Amino acid sequence: MVLRDLELGAIRVHILHHAARAAIFGSWMVEELRRHGYVVSYGTLYPILHRLEGEGLLAREERVAGGRVRKYYTATAGGREELARAERLIAELYREAVAGESRDPDAPDAPDVVGDGA
Repeated sequence: MVLRDLELGAIRVHILHHAARAAIFGSWMVEELRRHGYVVSYGTLYPILHRLEGEGLLAREERVAGGRVRKYYTATAGGREELARAERLIAELYREAVAGESRDPDAPDAPDVVGDGA
């Protein structure tokens, strides 16, 4: 369950990352996520896009492309702020969990016991 929550969070951050740089649309985002190893259906992606929009993190614009209406999403100012917070969190998690660094000089490198021992 933790891994699935982490994956869904990573997908949300990935969407914000691209939407902060240029307008994105659903089918492009599905392919972009696939390039990074995420298998996301449209039935999963569009609710995420709608939720990000509802949270004020994405703005939607409808454009006609190839004779059909396509929905494009861009990050709002709030979305870019949320992305910056996520980037800091990811960097900190990477430093500690992957690189083995700690900002707390008194923190043990590898505790023998976790918890209260009860």
